[in-house]
Amino acid sequence: MGITDLSPAELQAKYAAEREKRLRPDGAAQYREPEEVFDDFDRDPYVAWTARDPVVEQVEVAIIGAGIGGLMAAARLMEQNITSIRVIDKAGDFGGTWYWNRYPGAACDVVSYIYLPLLEETGYVPVEKYSKAPEIFAHCQRIARKFELYPRALFQTEVEGLAWNEETGRWLVSTDRDDAISARFVILAGGLLHRAKLPGIPGIKDFKGRSFHSCRWDYAYTGGGPAQMMDKLHNKRVALIGTGATAVQVMPKLAEAAEQLFIFQRTPAGVGVRANQPTSDAWKQALKPGWQREQIENFTRIVSGKRVEQDLVQDGWTEIFLKNPAVWGLMNEEQLKLDAANMAAIRRRVDEIIADPKTAEALKPWYNQLCKRPCFHDEFLPAFNRPNVTLVDTAGKGVERISEDAVVVDGVSYPVDCIVYASGFEVGSSHLRLLGFEMHGKGGVSLTEAWEQGPSTLHGIFARGFPNLIRFSLVQGGQAINVAHMLDELAQHTAWFLRRCLDENIAEVEPTRDAEEAWFQTVLANAGSLGAFYAQCTPSYANGEGSRVANPSAMRRMAFMGGTQEFIDILRDWREAGGYPGLEIKYRHNNDNG
Repeated sequence: MGITDLSPAELQAKYAAEREKRLRPDGAAQYREPEEVFDDFDRDPYVAWTARDPVVEQVEVAIIGAGIGGLMAAARLMEQNITSIRVIDKAGDFGGTWYWNRYPGAACDVVSYIYLPLLEETGYVPVEKYSKAPEIFAHCQRIARKFELYPRALFQTEVEGLAWNEETGRWLVSTDRDDAISARFVILAGGLLHRAKLPGIPGIKDFKGRSFHSCRWDYAYTGGGPAQMMDKLHNKRVALIGTGATAVQVMPKLAEAAEQLFIFQRTPAGVGVRANQPTSDAWKQALKPGWQREQIENFTRIVSGKRVEQDLVQDGWTEIFLKNPAVWGLMNEEQLKLDAANMAAIRRRVDEIIADPKTAEALKPWYNQLCKRPCFHDEFLPAFNRPNVTLVDTAGKGVERISEDAVVVDGVSYPVDCIVYASGFEVGSSHLRLLGFEMHGKGGVSLTEAWEQGPSTLHGIFARGFPNLIRFSLVQGGQAINVAHMLDELAQHTAWFLRRCLDENIAEVEPTRDAEEAWFQTVLANAGSLGAFYAQCTPSYANGEGSRVANPSAMRRMAFMGGTQEFIDILRDWREAGGYPGLEIKYRHNNDNG
C-alpha cells in the first residue's frame, strides 16, 4: 500500500506523528521580541524622522492604527460626516502591514479585486489578479487622499497610554511626542499582523553577519528593491529561516539573486497554484456598478460554507471550500476523504515540480488543509530546482543554534553571510504585546487587571469598564480569510454606531456583564468543532503552537469561529434590532459641550 492509499484513520495517524515531531514544551513562548535582537528594529527605514511640536487637542474620535483597519474606520466615519477625527500611527504613512512589508515578492494571497477596499469609490481597478505590495500601499494612500485623511493623521507617533477621564467622559491619548489628545471615542485598529516575532534560537545574537526580519528588509545590504533584482547578493550566502506565507513569496527572489541560498524548514507549507494574470481591458469594461461588493460577499459566503449560485472569484480559496465546505471543523469520514484528496493533490504537485526526490519528500505537507494557512504561488517550488538552492529540513525541530558565521542544524554548520527571518507576526498575544501600551478605564483599572481571568467583551468590540473604547480584534471578534472585508464591516458598523451616538447625544457606552457573558457563551458554542480541529493540527499560531494547555483565560481569547458570514450577520442583526442591545447608555446633558 502506497502512502497515497492510506485510509482516513491511517492518514490521521500520519498527521499526528508529524505533529508530534513539532511539539515544544514552550509553545508560543518560543518566540522573542525583535527589539531584543536588533537594536535598530524600531527605526523606520522608509521615512526620515521629522520633528514637530506636541499636539494638544480635542476630537470626537481618535483612531490608533493607520493600516487597513484604521484607514477604513476613518473613511467610513468621513462618509458619516464625522470629520473630527485623529489617526495615529508609528509608521510614516498609511498602509499598516503594507507600509512595513516591502520585501521582494510581497503580495496579497487574496484576489486583489476583493482585497483592496473601496475600488469603486476610488475609481481604481488593480493591474493584476494578485496585487503586489507596492500597488496595495499606493491604494491605501489613494483612499487617504480621497477621504482627506492626511491632514487628520499623526505619523511617526507611538501611543504610550490611554486613560479614561470620568469627569470629562473622554479618553486622554498620550504619545511619545508629548501629545495630549482628548477623544470622546477611541478606535483601536492596531492591526492583526504588524507585531513581528523572532524564533528563540540559541545564539541568535551571536551572528556577526547581516540579519533582519522580513518586515524590515535591508535593501541597502541586498541591493535592488521590491521589483528589482537584489544585485548586491550575487556573492553572498543567504539563510532564509521559515517556510510560511512570507517565505514562500520571498524565496524565489532570493534564489535569483544569492550565490547560495539555504532554506531552513520546520514545517512545509501547502502551496497550490496561484495562476496570477494581468487584468484584461475586456474584464474591466464588463464591470457593472456594485461589482466589488458582489464579489466580496460571494467570496465570504463560499469560505463560510454557504451555498452560492456561482463562484465569482474563482481562486484557490474558493476551490478549497467548494470541494469541501466542512474543511474548517470536525469532519465525517467522507469529508476527511475530500480533505485528504485536496492535500494529496498538493503533494503530487511537489512531485511533479521538484527534481530531487529527497527535497520533494521534505516539502510535502502532512496535515489537514487549513491547519496552516494555505499558500498559492507559481515560482516557489520551481526555485528549489536551482543549483544554488538548498533545502535544510530540520525534521520539525527547527534550527539548533546560530553561531558567529553559520546556522546549525543537527550538528551541521551552514556558513552564511546573511540571515533573513521570515518568522511571521504575533496573532493571539495580549494587548500589551500587540499594541505596546496600557489602557486605564473606570477607576483607573488597567485592561490587564480587568482581564486577569481572561477577556470579556461584547462582539469583541466593547469591554465593560472601558467606555467608548472600540476594538478591532480577533479576541472574541470575527475572523476572516479576506481580512480587509472583516475590517471594513467593523468600520461600517462602528461609523453607523458613532453617528447615532452623536445624533442622540449619547455620552458613554459600555456593555453589561450579562451581555459580555452571553457573547462569550456564543463564542464557546461556535468553537466546539474548530477547537477540536485545531487541537489535532500541526503547531502554528492558530493553536498556540500546539500547546496542550487549555485554561479558561486562553479560551476567552478565542475568536468567533462560527464563520465570517455568521459574524457579519450578527453585527447587522444587532443594528437592525434597535435600542443597542447589551449596552448601557449614558446621555449627555444639554449644557455639556465637552
